[in-house]
Amino acid sequence: ELAVSTYRLTDSMPKSEAYGLTSQIRRASVSVPANIAEGYGRHGRGSYVQFLGIARGSLKEVETLALLIRRIGYCSPEKIDELISQADSVGRMLGGLIKSLTPPATT
Repeated sequence: ELAVSTYRLTDSMPKSEAYGLTSQIRRASVSVPANIAEGYGRHGRGSYVQFLGIARGSLKEVETLALLIRRIGYCSPEKIDELISQADSVGRMLGGLIKSLTPPATT
């Protein structure tokens, strides 16, 4: 849903950004579920957690680019806030999944 929302949000951006911010935020948003799926398809918990970490990095990229798009004024603050709220939700889910797959640290 985050990737779909990102595509819808960027549909109204200036055509001059087709190869700039539009392309970059779209690629980052698609990278989130793609890395989750790729990690799940790998053998071993460690690889899965590694790909979940990559997905979380892509998620932070989406958030950063969304804030930049808002500051430039390409989209309404309300639409950006909605996307960032969605990203926060995905981030919490990713964090919980990573935590559930990571063994507790020994002291």
